[in-house]
Amino acid sequence: MTEGVTYSFFLGCVMPNRFPNIEKSIRTVMPQLGVTLEDLNGASCCPAPGVIRSFRESTWLALAIRNLALAEQAGHDLITGCNGCYGTFKEALAEVRTNPTKMKEVQEIFKELDINFTGKVDAKHIIEVIHEIGTENLGAKIKRPLNNLNVAVHYGCHLLKPSKNRPWEQTQRHTFLDELVEITGAKSIKYKDKYLCCGAGGGVRGGQVAVSVDIAKEKLDNMIEADVDCLVDVCSFCHLQFEASQPQLNKELGEKKYQIPVVYYTQLLGLALGMEPDELGLHKHVVNTQPVLDKIFA
Repeated sequence: MTEGVTYSFFLGCVMPNRFPNIEKSIRTVMPQLGVTLEDLNGASCCPAPGVIRSFRESTWLALAIRNLALAEQAGHDLITGCNGCYGTFKEALAEVRTNPTKMKEVQEIFKELDINFTGKVDAKHIIEVIHEIGTENLGAKIKRPLNNLNVAVHYGCHLLKPSKNRPWEQTQRHTFLDELVEITGAKSIKYKDKYLCCGAGGGVRGGQVAVSVDIAKEKLDNMIEADVDCLVDVCSFCHLQFEASQPQLNKELGEKKYQIPVVYYTQLLGLALGMEPDELGLHKHVVNTQPVLDKIFA
């Protein structure tokens, strides 16, 4: 049972620093679904699974488990709205639960910090908790169906993989996010290479910007070809990639070809629940969301 549950809310780095509008939409929508979010005091970077872990796994593991230990001490499971953070926590929990030596090493480090960790805590994604509420229960809450809105769904890599450490059905063609989009009244549109990476993760955007943007371009071109009204994501880092890449591509082209509004799922759901755009931070996007709003409020 998800409704009535309190979670320790892990913001991560990107959301509060770059997209407080996404954070606002999560804080606004989740209580309407019967989910209470409690700030996770003292939290650090997750840290990033594709970067820190590659340099020193023991440091990555200790930092990740420290965040989980803070949630455990607060008496709640941890919840996050970033696929990368979600991946870190799922992987870290798998490491200490299946490897007693690593658990002991982490606990030895924590003794000096006066932190207790038993491993009973879980880490969940915002979309995982919403999915657990169920489409029937969500459907009963819809007040403003987003009819005639064509949406390109972007899952993101760390939400789904590796499948052995994720709660989803083990398939290469997931549909749960499409179903959650369509419960709002919007239509999830098929497009080429739907499950392709956004191009930002693993340090690619930080170290090879041109390569990163080129991957985003391929996915955006496929969405344009499918004639979608907006892109819906569930990851603050994927959100950054699609928001930042479009004006960069337009500058290189000298024209405004890339203008697909990028909408986080709780923003889309909030509109369907009857909330106003400003409540959900939709006026604070890099790529203008007004075309989407015009279609919804026409």
